[in-house]
Amino acid sequence: MGNCQPTIVPYEDFDVVADIKAIRKACKGLGTDEQAIIDILANRSAEQRMEIKQAYFDKYDDVSQQRELIEVLKSELSGSFENAIIAMLDPAHIYAVKELRRAMKGAGTDEDVLVEILCTATNQDIAMFKETYFQVHERDLEADIEGDTSGDVRRLLTLLLQGTRDEGYDVDEALAEQDAASLFEAGEGRFGTDESTFSYILATRNYIQLQATFKAYEQLSGTEILDVIENETSGTLKKCYIGLVRCAKNPQLYFARRLNAAMKGAGTDEDTLIRLIVCRSEIDLETIKDMYLEKYDVSLKDAIKSECGGDFKRLLLAICH
Repeated sequence: MGNCQPTIVPYEDFDVVADIKAIRKACKGLGTDEQAIIDILANRSAEQRMEIKQAYFDKYDDVSQQRELIEVLKSELSGSFENAIIAMLDPAHIYAVKELRRAMKGAGTDEDVLVEILCTATNQDIAMFKETYFQVHERDLEADIEGDTSGDVRRLLTLLLQGTRDEGYDVDEALAEQDAASLFEAGEGRFGTDESTFSYILATRNYIQLQATFKAYEQLSGTEILDVIENETSGTLKKCYIGLVRCAKNPQLYFARRLNAAMKGAGTDEDTLIRLIVCRSEIDLETIKDMYLEKYDVSLKDAIKSECGGDFKRLLLAICH
C-alpha cells in the first residue's frame, strides 16, 4: 500500500564471479572475514544472492567437500549472524515456509509467527506458501495449521489460507456501514462475541474498504475498533485481529511495532528481527524505518545498535542502510 520504499535494490555493478571469489577468500585460512561477507550479501538483491549461491556451487563443487555455499558458511559462522546470513540465501517464499514450519514443530506453537506471516500475506503470497510448503516439507500447510491450532483461531487462519481477500482499492460506503453494524451486533451489541463475523470481514475485505468500515464503526458506536477487539477477544485470536486491523490501517507501522516488540524487555527476539529485516528489505523496509522513527522517536538503526551486538548487528545495520 502507498509508496513503499526498499533498502536493498539490485546492485548495479554486480559481478557474480568476483563475488564468489571474494566470499571464498573470506572463508579460507585461519579465521573468517565476516565484514567481507556482509559487504557482499547485504548489498545484493535476493535474486543476485541466488545467482551467487548457484555460481559458487558450479565453480567449487569439484574442489571442496563442502559443495554448497550454505554449508561453507555454516561451518564458518555461528549464532544469529549465521542464521541471518543463511536466511538471506533462501528465496523469500522458501524462507517464509521454513519459518511457518518452525513455528509449528515440537511442543507448542509460536502463534506470533503464524499471525505475522499469514495475516500480512497477499493472496499471491498465500498461494505460493501452500505450494512451496508442500515442495519443501512434503506436508500440507492447511492440514498442519488445522492440526496445530483450534477453535476460532483455526477457523480464521483457515479462512486466510483460502486467499480470497478483495485486493482492489474500491470503497463501498454502504457496505462499510453495513459491516460496521454487523461488527457492532457481533461484539458490543450482544452478550458474548460472534467471532465468525469479525473473522469474515477482516479476512476478506480490501484494506481501503476496511479503513472505511473502521471509521463507520467509530461513528456508530463511539468506540475505536482496536478497543473493541481488546475488550471482546483474548489470546491468539486477539493477536490475529489486532494484526489484521493494523495491517489494514498501515502495514509498515504494523511491522515497525513488531520490530520494536522484538527488542523490548529482557532479551532480544533475534528470529523476528531476522525475519522482518531480511524479508522486508526489498519491499518496504525504508518505509518501515520512517514509521519506526515516527512512532518511537528513535531510529531503527539506533535501536539495533543498542540491542544487538557483533557481526549480527553489523549485518542488520548494513541491510537497513
